[in-house]
Amino acid sequence: MSQREVQQELSVDQYTLGLVGPDREWAGTVADGGTIETYTPPACWGPMITPEFRGGHEVTRPIRVENAEVGDAIALQIREIEVTSMATSTGTMREREEAFDDDPFVDHRCPGCGTEWPDSVVEGTGEDAIRCEECGANASSFGFEYGYTVAFDEDRTVGVTMDEAGAHELATDAEELMDIPENSRQHPILLYEPSEMPGTLGRLRPFVGNVGTTPPIELPDSHNAGDFGQFLIDADHDWGLESEADLEQRTDGHMDVSEVRAGATLICPVKVDGGGVYVGDLHANQGDGELSLHTTDVSGTVRMDVEVIKGLDLDGPILLPNEEDLPFISKPYSDEEREAGRELADKHGVDLEEDMGPIQVIGSGATINEATENAFDRAGELLDMTEGEVRSRCTFTGGVQIGRLPGVVQLDMLAPMALLEEQGMAKLVRDQYGL
Repeated sequence: MSQREVQQELSVDQYTLGLVGPDREWAGTVADGGTIETYTPPACWGPMITPEFRGGHEVTRPIRVENAEVGDAIALQIREIEVTSMATSTGTMREREEAFDDDPFVDHRCPGCGTEWPDSVVEGTGEDAIRCEECGANASSFGFEYGYTVAFDEDRTVGVTMDEAGAHELATDAEELMDIPENSRQHPILLYEPSEMPGTLGRLRPFVGNVGTTPPIELPDSHNAGDFGQFLIDADHDWGLESEADLEQRTDGHMDVSEVRAGATLICPVKVDGGGVYVGDLHANQGDGELSLHTTDVSGTVRMDVEVIKGLDLDGPILLPNEEDLPFISKPYSDEEREAGRELADKHGVDLEEDMGPIQVIGSGATINEATENAFDRAGELLDMTEGEVRSRCTFTGGVQIGRLPGVVQLDMLAPMALLEEQGMAKLVRDQYGL
């Protein structure tokens, strides 16, 4: 089937080896107004310990969207997320400096024979299990500084951490329990069998950590963000960038914002014709900030509807979360609040601007402060506001939340619907929140 043949529904189960960019093989073309369903393997840990990968994730091949051209935007309305893994392992990481050059996520080399991105095989379980196929040396760039293994219930509503015996038992059936897809190239992180903090119960609420559109330059998929992307500046490998200005071509697909879950709508910039939507890095749960830099990576399916917004020229993503995920002062006004506002405005002789809608502008940068400045710039350009007005509206009707440390944020605001009408976003916002 031709990759340009337009399909109303497109299913994708083919992946890249850790890269996103305009030269990646396309998965197909979905209709403007059509539906994408993806089946993705876990990330980050699986790709991180598999030396063949050029980036820290395993995401889908890019999907072309009918009618999407540079300078447009694509709305992804996330309908369903289903976790298919039954267990996973995660924790804080330890780098094995002998197994990489500049970047442990990108430029892998075997510490035994020096082969770059060596093919690898599994021998047993534990942190010595990933071996260079050529010489047999431990070829993985990562181990755990502090790690734990989690088993999920059948409904994927809760998970509990394993002791040493339980983690080892799961490791012996790692690929099946993590439901590694047939076309995946990663080794399952369950093989490492970490077993710290056993008996800890956690709630699950799945979301997508890396989803968006293709940047106009090739990047490691885990580095398509303003914080992780810093590692590419002056790096001595094929994906090194000369300056911060080069990193501005990113599309911030790697957000790790836990509100990117079923029911949310993500609006993404189009920086290559066709958009190049890709999906990966499903997580079973995560606290805001992803404080250990990693969380519960899982396999699963995502179903989402796509819609092109012509002429909405964005620099980075805009998120319309589920209403229950919005901060209190950013939620749409109730009828009672509107009426109280009208009475107060009449009393003081001012015109009430009551037609407002919630938006979250994603910002990223080297630090949380730089990410917030980036979000101020993006919001100001989107809504034609000064930074002072953006700061003031976000203080009075919004705020800033941490998606991921060190540098991804969500800038909350109740925005005037008249301005959202001008950008072609008003219908999406009204539909999302029943306005």
